[in-house]
Amino acid sequence: QVQLVQSGGGLVQAGGSLKLSCAASGRTFSRYAMGWFRQAPGKEREFVAAISWNGDYTDYADSVQGRFTISRDKDKNTVYLQMNSLKPEDTAVYYCAARPLSGSSNQYAYGYWGQGTQVTVSS
Repeated sequence: QVQLVQSGGGLVQAGGSLKLSCAASGRTFSRYAMGWFRQAPGKEREFVAAISWNGDYTDYADSVQGRFTISRDKDKNTVYLQMNSLKPEDTAVYYCAARPLSGSSNQYAYGYWGQGTQVTVSS
């Protein structure tokens, strides 16, 4: 079992930065890949970024490539999403998710989800 608790998020002006955190409980967290997804009002939930269980592999949606960075701290059982150069279209509820070993851009591949956190980017 893995439980995920998110923190961070909030309101920021366009061009600003935010950092999201996702703290995991469970002894096997080190064997789980992590992903970040987001859902804007009236839209489907979409992939943002993923990182493998050992941190060696990362993947990003084209829309955030070069602006967002996913990372993990094994000692703290935490995964982060550093978001820079934020745009109004980044406004959404952001979710972290976990699945064994390898990351995926497919939300249905993840079995554990955080509670979600709102990110609002004003123009």
